[in-house]
Amino acid sequence: MFLTISTTGTPERPATDLGFLLHKHPDNAQAFSTSYGTAHVLYPEASAERCTVALLLEVDAVALVRRGKGKGRGGAPDAALAQYVNDRPYAASSLLAVALSSVFSSAMKGTCRARPELPGAVRPLRIEIPALPARGGPDLVRGLFEPLGWTVTVDAVPLDTGFPEWGDSRYVRLVLESEERTLAEALRHLYVLLPVLDDAKHYWVAPDEVDKLLRAGEGWLPGHPEHKLITSRYLSRRWSLTRQAMERLELVRLAETDDSEVEEIDNAVEAEHETEEKPTPLAVQRRDAIIAALRSAGAARVLDLGCGQGQLVQALLKDPRFTEIVGVDVSVRALTIASRRLKLDRMGERQASRVRLFQGSLAYTDKRLRGYDAAVLSEVVEHLDPPRLPALEYAVFGSARPRTVLVTTPNVEYNVRWESLPAGHVRHGDHRFEWTRAEFRGWADAVAERHGYAVEFVPVGPDDPEVGPPTQMAVFSLNTATDTATDTATTRTTNEKEAKAA
Repeated sequence: MFLTISTTGTPERPATDLGFLLHKHPDNAQAFSTSYGTAHVLYPEASAERCTVALLLEVDAVALVRRGKGKGRGGAPDAALAQYVNDRPYAASSLLAVALSSVFSSAMKGTCRARPELPGAVRPLRIEIPALPARGGPDLVRGLFEPLGWTVTVDAVPLDTGFPEWGDSRYVRLVLESEERTLAEALRHLYVLLPVLDDAKHYWVAPDEVDKLLRAGEGWLPGHPEHKLITSRYLSRRWSLTRQAMERLELVRLAETDDSEVEEIDNAVEAEHETEEKPTPLAVQRRDAIIAALRSAGAARVLDLGCGQGQLVQALLKDPRFTEIVGVDVSVRALTIASRRLKLDRMGERQASRVRLFQGSLAYTDKRLRGYDAAVLSEVVEHLDPPRLPALEYAVFGSARPRTVLVTTPNVEYNVRWESLPAGHVRHGDHRFEWTRAEFRGWADAVAERHGYAVEFVPVGPDDPEVGPPTQMAVFSLNTATDTATDTATTRTTNEKEAKAA
């Protein structure tokens, strides 16, 4: 990756002031270690009339893969080759943006202790990037930089000069020129817009990226005609972060319009929002209903069968009355994500003793599931093919036999209330079926009768008078007398077998 910044000057205002601004002496070639390679800073020319600084980033592709752990462009688990064979060592991207902020951090902030008058002074600048990925082509490049006052020269790079009929690649050669621009402004423009043009980041986009974007975009981003696209791409299209950034940008625009401080506008908006009640997500309502039922049953040792990514296990761990929580899932990947969510590797010894995760299939009996107070099957049964339900039924109700079993499943009748769900479609592509309230009650009643349980039904979510609740929950309670008789018969059979063997 390569980028040059040039400026011109006079004997009174020499161009070599660029060295003071960047805190890099023109007579030296310097190297800086970064997380993903080595950044070299050198000056191909340095005189009073003209000075050019070059930033060359040597990317360590292996270190990038190791630190990224599969995240970012070319980092999908099924694209192992793309992690090593890609354009990152050659084309400007978020890697170069991070190097700019690291190597030229003081210049980007607009500080210079040696010459404090320099950062605020405008100067002629010329920035050249020989290879820049531009998803959107030259038109988008102009649309991003021209509103900021840059004169833009952008040339598309052909796929192959020997075969012009193949057309242009997604790479461009970019030259930006401005007669009146501070160096800090130029660096902040590049820091934000390089990854936006590449439309990819080599690292995980965390919530603090919103603050980085707003700091670098201060003074120019709120009024940019493409601020929505810039915000969305910079934050890797993470909807929640994009919405947060857009709300804060709107506050800035309102403050500028009213000639007031952002804090004043922000406080007024917060006070107004406090009076509005946000709807509780159905997943949260479902977890709350499950936990309430477990508490009512007096359960202390709980199985989460089909635990997925561990959301319910995480919620149960917050309540000390649940002394042992076991998450079971057939998917190793889901268990890995659950382990990360729960931070098992960093959990204290006392807390870690309360939770276990292991792989298992509910289509088979498993001795490890016996002896627990309660078992939860939350949004699980609808993912099984109907012919496999009897196997699950026996594994849970016939073999494991917890005192309480909670089963939640979607109510297909409620689907007509989802405006975004096409008629006749199930809520998730992996659902093999979705039951009506009558179908669910019929299945649950039959299971309870076969295995000696009593069953009650609890609505979860708003209970529509016409179509019922979005989620239906069955609470199975083991009949003590039936279970005692079953244990006695099992013991008698075992004793008879032992007598015969003797």
